[in-house]
Amino acid sequence: MPTGQETLTRPATERRAPARRKTPATTGRDRTHPMWFLAPAFAILFVFFFLPTLFNFIYAFTDWSSFKSDIRPVGLENFTSLLSDGTLFGALRITLLYAALVALFQNLFGFGLAVLLEKDTRLNRAARLIFLIPVLMSALAVGYVFQALLKPDGSLNDLLSALTGQQVSIAWLGSTTWTLVLAAIIHAWKWMGLSMLIYLAGLKTIPEDVTEAAHIDGASPWQAFWSIRFPLLAPAVTFNVATALLGSMNGFDIVQALTGGGPARSTEILNIFIYRTFGQGLFAQATTMSLVLFLMVALLAFPVIRLLRKREEIL
Repeated sequence: MPTGQETLTRPATERRAPARRKTPATTGRDRTHPMWFLAPAFAILFVFFFLPTLFNFIYAFTDWSSFKSDIRPVGLENFTSLLSDGTLFGALRITLLYAALVALFQNLFGFGLAVLLEKDTRLNRAARLIFLIPVLMSALAVGYVFQALLKPDGSLNDLLSALTGQQVSIAWLGSTTWTLVLAAIIHAWKWMGLSMLIYLAGLKTIPEDVTEAAHIDGASPWQAFWSIRFPLLAPAVTFNVATALLGSMNGFDIVQALTGGGPARSTEILNIFIYRTFGQGLFAQATTMSLVLFLMVALLAFPVIRLLRKREEIL
């Protein structure tokens, strides 16, 4: 039996390691299954998105309507009748123009607000909160409020009459050329707070060392911003442009509340056209139009996002 001195002089490698505590084996009941928490969300997504999208691909090839009791397949008849009618192409053109205008105005407004409110002061924080309020408002409410303001006897003309001393009765929503632009500005006004937040987050992630190095090299604040800081905002630009463009292509509520597609169908975007067609009982034609809109959004989304991603890599 070794003595105490022999134990002290024994090498460290030969000393006995302390016994480890044995943890009980985990059973099936002890394991957690966090994926099960996603089941309600996936169920809602399946019922309200995937299933209607699947039925779009089915009913678009039928003669489903409120005037017939039976639903029979008709092949590509709905597509050929829509393509032969110039109304669909007119609605598609208006939708693309509206989406481009919304993406332009929303990003200009959001970027300008982000630059102006970048510094963390109390006034800037309060202003950020104010510009976020329209994002939380109902789009229908926004459309109806502006529709009341822009009527010939609305509050805007009353304000201009009080300022000029003359009676002003401008039909702001009566022009077949500028009403679509005005609707796009209102849509961009509602969502510019979200774009402002994304651009602010991008500006906050830019290291100050980069800007200081540019100032040491002799660059002016304007040159340092546009040559160094703005290119580093490429991911924020990608997100804002893609969401604004694709979101406005699915727009309906603001334009419907503001103009209802008028005047003379100059603001009749595709979703309003689908709404009117469905209200007439032509369910198969409306489903065909919604399928065309779905395919158009999908075909436009991938090239736009890919182009913006390539821009990020170049910058």
